[in-house]
Amino acid sequence: MTKAIVFDMDGTLIDTEKFLVEGRVKAMHALGYHDFTWEDSLYFRSLPPEEVERILKERYGEGFPYMSVRLKRREMAKQLHEEFGFDKKKGSDKALKVLKARGYKIAVATASDYERAKRYLQKVGLFEYFEPENIICATELEHGKPYPDVYLYACRQLGERPEDCIAVEDGPFGVMSAYRAGMQVIMVPDLTQPEEELRKMLYKKIDGLEDLIDLFE
Repeated sequence: MTKAIVFDMDGTLIDTEKFLVEGRVKAMHALGYHDFTWEDSLYFRSLPPEEVERILKERYGEGFPYMSVRLKRREMAKQLHEEFGFDKKKGSDKALKVLKARGYKIAVATASDYERAKRYLQKVGLFEYFEPENIICATELEHGKPYPDVYLYACRQLGERPEDCIAVEDGPFGVMSAYRAGMQVIMVPDLTQPEEELRKMLYKKIDGLEDLIDLFE
């Protein structure tokens, strides 16, 4: 029986994932790594910084200036946010309001740090739906996505078993994280559709967050 629902943030609740991906591309190009593509950046969605660093150093050598790229990426993503703006994903506020009213516990499980998560959720008007202690950030745990840590912690924080919790995700590493935690996973694709292997991990694939209202009556 489902008792709680845990949401990813970027690309699931908030339409920011595209800027994070593009920001890394712009940062890499600005520092001279012009062979780095959008598809390369897409792969890194939700991965913890240490894993991104390992992969990039494996590709470009131990001298790769990871921290410079990371700082530049933040700068570029911020510029994109300011230039184009961002908003909550369609149907997010309605879904959260209805699910809470029906008695479901809800939480956020994000790869972001807490201050960024709080700031962005406040900006789009979704922060009010969550207890602050139920905004779970992978940056505060030993392992980020695709490891299960962030979702296991979210379930413990909510006081529920993973098998009684649903995860809502938009990307592959987030899906893997929740699946490995023993949760049922609903995917609402953002930038990519799930490939065959990922589909095997899904309980459902939905078109938008409002679909959750009919799923959890």
